[in-house]
Amino acid sequence: MASHKPSQRYLSTRGGSYDLSFEEVVLKGLASDGGLFIPEEIPLLPANWESKWKDYSFDELAYEIFSLYISRDEIPTRDLKDIIKRSYATFRTPNVTPLVTLDESKNIHLLELFHGPTFAFKDVALQFLGNLFEYFLVRRNEHKTGTDREHLTVIGATSGDTGSAAIYGLRGKKDVSVFIMHPKGKVSPIQEAQMTTVLDANVHNLAVDGTFDDCQDFVKALFADPDINETHKLAA
Repeated sequence: MASHKPSQRYLSTRGGSYDLSFEEVVLKGLASDGGLFIPEEIPLLPANWESKWKDYSFDELAYEIFSLYISRDEIPTRDLKDIIKRSYATFRTPNVTPLVTLDESKNIHLLELFHGPTFAFKDVALQFLGNLFEYFLVRRNEHKTGTDREHLTVIGATSGDTGSAAIYGLRGKKDVSVFIMHPKGKVSPIQEAQMTTVLDANVHNLAVDGTFDDCQDFVKALFADPDINETHKLAA
């Protein structure tokens, strides 16, 4: 990855798994040592970034920031802009995350993050992530058929908002299945309906007789099992 800048290479927060590409960490989800992936380096912003970026649309600004962490060799400019456009076209306002002034005299403003498909702030990340999964898998599976095709199994636990946002980000995506566990009777009726009424064939809901922590324990146990990881290509 000689063409990758340090901010476009990734390592685990626990110190291992160095020199991984953006594609590798997106499809892997969690590091094998149990850590989370972070860039090797936080990049410097370009000169005069404030004057250059202040009038950008959400999509334009997202492209500039994502480009700091994703090499063009991994996702070409045209493809990255298309992924961004499709991801945030699902939001109910053109500004995606509008800034609303509450008190101009006191300079108090509020960034609204609830305009996505499920009204959860996690839509901002998970609409984009779902399209990344599909992009990488479609590219990897080009000209492949049958058992040669790669298929990703996304496993998640939720107390409500994460599950619905993940499902809406992944529903109908090619070569991806999503399994979401929630504690039975312990999420709001609206959140339960958002998850369990999605009928796409790649979406699977599991109601667990227990707590959210029990759901999390199941997820951690699955990721700690190397045989299951290898067989089902788990992702988080």
